[in-house]
Formats: sequence, structure tokens, C-alpha cells
Amino acid sequence: MTLPPVTRRTVLGGVAGLAATLGLDRTALADASTKRLTLVAAPGRSLIAGSSYPETPVWCFSGQVPGPEIRVRQGERVHVRVENRLPEATTIHWHGLRIPNAMDGVPHLTQKPIEPGNTFEYEFACQDAGTFWYHPHQRSHEQVERGLAGAFIVEEASPMSVDRELTWVLDDWRLMRDASISSDFGNMHDAGHDGRIGNTVTINGQVRDAIPVRAGERIRLRLINAANARIFGLVFKDHVPQIVALDGQPVEPHTPDGGRIVLGPAMRADIVLDMAGRPGARFQVVDTFYRGFEYRLVDLAYGDEPPLLPSKTSEPVPRLPANPLPEPDLAKARRHEIVLGGGMMGMMRSAVMDGRTVDMRTLMQNGLLWAINGVAATGHVHEPLLTLERNSSCVLALVNDTAWPHPIHLHGHSFRVVSRNGAPTRHREWLDTVLLHRGERAEIAFVADNPGDWMFHCHILEHQAAGMMGVIRVS
Repeated sequence: MTLPPVTRRTVLGGVAGLAATLGLDRTALADASTKRLTLVAAPGRSLIAGSSYPETPVWCFSGQVPGPEIRVRQGERVHVRVENRLPEATTIHWHGLRIPNAMDGVPHLTQKPIEPGNTFEYEFACQDAGTFWYHPHQRSHEQVERGLAGAFIVEEASPMSVDRELTWVLDDWRLMRDASISSDFGNMHDAGHDGRIGNTVTINGQVRDAIPVRAGERIRLRLINAANARIFGLVFKDHVPQIVALDGQPVEPHTPDGGRIVLGPAMRADIVLDMAGRPGARFQVVDTFYRGFEYRLVDLAYGDEPPLLPSKTSEPVPRLPANPLPEPDLAKARRHEIVLGGGMMGMMRSAVMDGRTVDMRTLMQNGLLWAINGVAATGHVHEPLLTLERNSSCVLALVNDTAWPHPIHLHGHSFRVVSRNGAPTRHREWLDTVLLHRGERAEIAFVADNPGDWMFHCHILEHQAAGMMGVIRVS
């Protein structure tokens, strides 16, 4: 038996501040409805590998893998009651959403973990439109891998005019021959190299053969990389994707380099796809990121019906409206250097652990292989890497001094990527997770306007668990 062939604390001062930032009437916003829902984290089963294989035992939200898609409108409040029916504690982090620190879902740093049998209630306003997602921050290298993740979509006040919208939560799984999830979570080989790469890739929790499309239609496709470590490099054969948002934040519509959408773990892209093929045709979507391990993800399968008329595909792709992000003042910004170190084939010989400098052998005995600015983090609570004055502009100069890529995520803020390897970026894109390849340097800039202690870490979850995380304090 073989598995499918694939490769390896308030942000804006409450309602009044939110109304001012979004340019809305305060009374109207105060009277706006709050979307209320419950998420139940519990063991379950899901048909991940296809009908030829048994169901996979998973951990999931409300019986679904991925969890239920949460969809709200910009400016709306959301209230989420989380019930924990897992055999261990958990939390939920609302990835990419700029929300109060107390709602950020980091165990012991922003909240107590939700113990088995207990509940926790998250509530916040959604100030930014875009594509976001949610997942645990408690032992996330295992809990996310077992299936605990879901899409969080904040719709624009005036959504883009398309014929159809799709969300693909991309994930991979390390499955055994009986379709169960391999239990080798957090092993040192994965932690010291490129993380846990699975052998089965899914779209919305299933191995898919084809996605039905119609000639002449325009699709908005929201891509979310929920994998622990896999970097996706998607090529839509004979189609031209137009990127309109990255990590939920609008960007000038453009075709990516080489036509390939590259997404590190936790990253998102909104793309516009015009269905220019003929009725009855099929076109492959291929993941080409890992050289020598390319594979077909899925086919775009055109139905036999005639092309959709009138067609939006002849119209220019519009730019999405900007979100209310404060613009950093680069001339006055304080600069800080952040050096990522460690890992196999790295040069790190020692690092600070729990306030003392120890050698690599001691680090490895404690499950640590990575460091930020020479500090290998244990747990989520430790002295801040940086303390930033509230409302100040800052530039972080990130240096990847390792042999492996790292998607670096900052909680509570979005940042502009202003340069890579010394050259200004073409689109000066806003992100919350920036992918740095081996030896790469990038400068990111933001206004530290959200008070609290915020996680700053690699989103290859095995790297995070093995020390590549820290705290940035805004006070």
C-alpha cells in the first residue's frame, strides 16, 4: 500500500479608537453586531488520504479539518468561545490579526493555557480586511500537525468583483501506511534541518484530484499555508495568477516572479485567476519549490459548458482598498539588528539559555538548536529581545545566518518589507511573516502601536520549539 505520491492591552482604545481609525461613525460601530461562535477542540477522524485509505485520527475544531471558516466584515466584532476537549492544554492564536495583546493566544505570556475541560472566550474587533487564520500556540508543532487550524476571512466593505471566491488551506501530513499521523513530533532531525515535511499534501483537509472551473470566469483564490514547515511554490500551468494581497494586506496587483506563488509556513496570498482555458480542458497546479521533489497538487478541470459571458477576464484586476495601517517614518526610525543562528550545518557553538551561556551539547540536551541574537528560547516567557516605545517607528534588519530558510512572524503588527539583500523591494509589501532564505537579509519597518509583549519567531514550528523565538515588548 502506498500513499498518494507527493514530496516531502487594547489596540485602538476600544470602539472609539476603532471608529476613528476606520473613519466610521462611533455610534454606528458601537451598535454593530458581534458575531458569536463556539469552537470545540477535540479528537476526531477525517478522510485525509482519500477513499482508498482509512480515516485518519486527528485533533480538530468542531469536528472539521481544517476548522470552520470564520468569516466576518471589516469593523465587525467577533466573540469566540473555545471549549477544550483535548487530552492536553491548548490556546488559539489569531494569526495576522492586529488585536489586543490579551486576545493573542500565547500560553503564559498573554493568557493561561486552556486546560482540558475548560473554556476561554476571545473577543476583538476586526480592523483589517484580508485573509488570516487561527491555530494553537501551545505545543503548536504537534497540535497544528494533528489538524488544529482554520481560515479567518475578513471581508472588505466593498468586496472585489469576481465570479467566484475560493479558499485553499494548504497543509501536509506525515502519514503512516494505515493513514495515521506519524508520532515522531519534534524529533531532533526535523528540528535541526528544514522542519517536519509531510508525505501527503491536502487542500482543505483532503487530497484533491481536480478543482472544477468554468471558461471565462474570474476567481479570487485565497491561499493559506497551514503546514508546519513545507514551503509551497505553486505554478498554475498556462494561467497567469495576479497577486492582490499578501498576508491579508493589499498590494499592487502583479504577476509573481516566474509565475510562481511562494508561500512559507503561515503566509497567505490572495490571487486573481482568470479562467482562459477552453471547455473540457485540464491544467495542472504544480508545486516546484523543492528541486527534485516537484509534484502535481491538483488539476484545474474545465467543465463542458460554454465560456461565461459577459466575462470579467478582459477587465483590469483592481487594487484592493488599503487597511488602516500606520506608515513608519523611516527617517526617524530606530534600527535594530536581528540575527538568526543555529541549526545543522550552522556555525553556532554556544548560546544563552535561561540567562546563562551554554555550549551546543548542553543546548541539544535541552532540545534547543536555534537562537535569535544568540539567545535560545525556552517556553514563551522570557526577557524581551527588544523594548520599543509605543507609537515609535522602527526598522528590524533581519539576517539569516543559517543554512535553512526561516519564515519569521511578528505578532500584533504588520510590517513593510523595505529591502532584501540591500536592494529596495519593488512592492514594499505589508506582511506579518517574512520568508528569509539561506544567507538572506531583509529590512522590515513598522510602527510599534500595539502595546504588550509580542511573540517574534520562526513559523517552521519545529524551529520555534527548538529555540528560534523571542519577545518584542511595546510599552
